[in-house]
Amino acid sequence: MYHSAVWREPLLNELEETKKEKYATKSMLPDSLQRKTSLDIPNLDETQVIRHFLRLSQMNYGIESGIYPLGSCTMKYNPKICEDISRWEQFALLHPYQDETTTQGTLRIMYELEKMLCEITGMDHFTLQPAAGAQGEFTGLLITRAYYEHKKDFNRDEVILPDTSHGTNPASAAMAGYKVIEIPSTKEGTVDLEMLKKVLSNKTASFMLTNPNTLGIFESEIIEIARLVHEAGALLYYDGANMNAIMGKARPGDMGFDIVHLNLHKTFSTPHGGGGPGSGPVGVKEKLGRFLPVPRVLKKQNNFCFDYEYPDSIGKIKATYGNSSVILKAYIYILLMGGNGLKETSEIAVLNANYMKKKLVDSTLYQLPYRQLRKHEFVISCEQLLSTKGIRASDVAKRLLDYGLHPPTVYFPHIVKEALMIEPTESESKKTLDEYIDTLLKIAQEDPSLVKDAPHNTAVQRIDEIGAVKNPILTWKNIEKLNEIHI
Repeated sequence: MYHSAVWREPLLNELEETKKEKYATKSMLPDSLQRKTSLDIPNLDETQVIRHFLRLSQMNYGIESGIYPLGSCTMKYNPKICEDISRWEQFALLHPYQDETTTQGTLRIMYELEKMLCEITGMDHFTLQPAAGAQGEFTGLLITRAYYEHKKDFNRDEVILPDTSHGTNPASAAMAGYKVIEIPSTKEGTVDLEMLKKVLSNKTASFMLTNPNTLGIFESEIIEIARLVHEAGALLYYDGANMNAIMGKARPGDMGFDIVHLNLHKTFSTPHGGGGPGSGPVGVKEKLGRFLPVPRVLKKQNNFCFDYEYPDSIGKIKATYGNSSVILKAYIYILLMGGNGLKETSEIAVLNANYMKKKLVDSTLYQLPYRQLRKHEFVISCEQLLSTKGIRASDVAKRLLDYGLHPPTVYFPHIVKEALMIEPTESESKKTLDEYIDTLLKIAQEDPSLVKDAPHNTAVQRIDEIGAVKNPILTWKNIEKLNEIHI
């Protein structure tokens, strides 16, 4: 019998002896971290163990669980056919250093995806090498530096950013060796042209801009912005984090941008979040093509190959040639959608965002600073809730967890006080949007003490975030600080 003690007890004894022999050597852990007593683990059967771990997996929240409206992150549903094909042996088992004659199919996909991205963005050349949006930014700024060094213009050491920029923008600029200059937005939430004119100079290397910006507002003066930047001899850089708003509707290259990075893991089908995988391809106008990372994917006669013969290239910025599985998923997604499908994606994303925004603002419980019309995302303020009921944006976000809903981005961008940044994406139904709206309205009218102590029914309840910041526990060496944090 399965549970027969005839064989079960001797087997358990044998396993125990084996464990003792295996772990008989001296532990490398410090004495303070070594267990003094035996583990108190219940003797469970297989069914109980399986149910335990299955339940743990069900506690995870993903886009398959429900709406995931993180502003500026485009956490949308991704077709599973893209996931399935990326796992085919013909792709998954390739080695990056195989002979090119044995990887022609994958090289062709890379070559054709670059051409697709050129068409979508209005750029002339692309590289798929960067492994993330931030690395794409860094690559674009290295290209900027190489461009001016090639022109022997060594005076340009400044990068201008609006105060609505993503946090990676100033970080990437600083990493590339540039001084960062931030300019404030207008009362409309857009680039202040007069301020831009004041800071542009012969020291400006680039102006980095997201369009639509992080407030979800389209920079309607983009043509004039491009003219001013180019007249100053600088380059205009496009952060493609919000490309989900304009696919098939507008192209950065037509707006006057010189360099573009995209987030394939946001916009073109790979699940976003969890630290990876990512892909941040970079596109450039013709005058910058010579500086792209090597190798480049080329088509020579009927064969595809890697080409390293670019003496002005910034060199390699990642081992091998990008994240091939993410590249493959983007290729499949674009083929499935086609030009009209990408256009419709943007239209529905914008429609969903403005529908939610209108309902929430009309309630008067939440406020919308800056321009009313938004694209794929919007940022509302909980400042009135804070002044009248003591409820902060973070309280609203934590209370959403009690309703089984993932909260939006909070406190970003910083120019909106008590910000909730919501991006519903194109993949959510009207029913889902209405449920989220109704929950936000309900929370705003609940007893403040209930909201300020949320969440109440999650596995982990509210933690002391300030204590965690003041007493960081980063290694086992300062584990004694645990006693100083009260949760």
